[in-house]
Amino acid sequence: MTDSAERTGLPAMRPMVQEVYGPADLSGKPIFAGGFINFGYWRALDLSLPLGEAERVRSQEDLYRHVLGAAGLRREPTEPPESTGPKVLEVGCGLGMGCAVTLREYGSAAVTGMDIHPQQLRRARDAHADLLRDAPRRLRFVQGAAERMPFEDGEFDAVISVEAAQHFPDLEAFVAEASRVLRPGGRMAVATFFTVDDAPGRPEELARLLDTFANGLDIAWPVNVLADALTAAGLTDVRVESIGPHVWQGWDLWLGRWWAPGTWPRNFLRAYEEGVLDYYVVTAGRPE
Repeated sequence: MTDSAERTGLPAMRPMVQEVYGPADLSGKPIFAGGFINFGYWRALDLSLPLGEAERVRSQEDLYRHVLGAAGLRREPTEPPESTGPKVLEVGCGLGMGCAVTLREYGSAAVTGMDIHPQQLRRARDAHADLLRDAPRRLRFVQGAAERMPFEDGEFDAVISVEAAQHFPDLEAFVAEASRVLRPGGRMAVATFFTVDDAPGRPEELARLLDTFANGLDIAWPVNVLADALTAAGLTDVRVESIGPHVWQGWDLWLGRWWAPGTWPRNFLRAYEEGVLDYYVVTAGRPE
């Protein structure tokens, strides 16, 4: 099968990525309320109270806020002139809901959402048609792969990626490209779930626990692979932050609305408690 990524010279999508973010439309599932596709950052929410859609959306927005802060962006309540403010790239933008948060709250001059999946990009353009019409210079959605980005050297002040790197088949190529498109002095921040180390058998452990690792949707990358790639690419101030305590419990409580204990989605918490998997924000900067 030839898809648009292949026709435009991009790496072919792996089959499960093609399916889950295409015909299956993960962004439309109730567990990802609001069109975001992430597990959420639940630190500001009272998990002893019932969780509804508003709390779920807040958790997903808060994950973006945490990542954007880690990338060095500051919240700005007023909209800046188009000539000022940082230029931000999100790699694996999905429906672009995080791009909208960045524009709305962080005073960005321009935000680019990049995704390899053409169906996701069509959905993103539909979801943000008003913004694209009213502020065309501030928001755009572009097809590209993490390993092959269609941008100029040093084009962005910040590069972020939220819960997408677990799908990237080549983390070193992703880091090389992110470093290339980042301006000197810029920062990048990557948030997703990684194995806690590179001990033998980690991929098999996760495949036994979680269907998304068994079917090839998620890749069991050790977090040190990303950190080492950042250093090898010449980036500095590499930091690895575990935010698992503010992710896994809330995510598991939310999953409990649909999934019983012992079913595979509830094993994300189990994998964390057994010291196999954790959720991280990894940051680095490009030297001046």
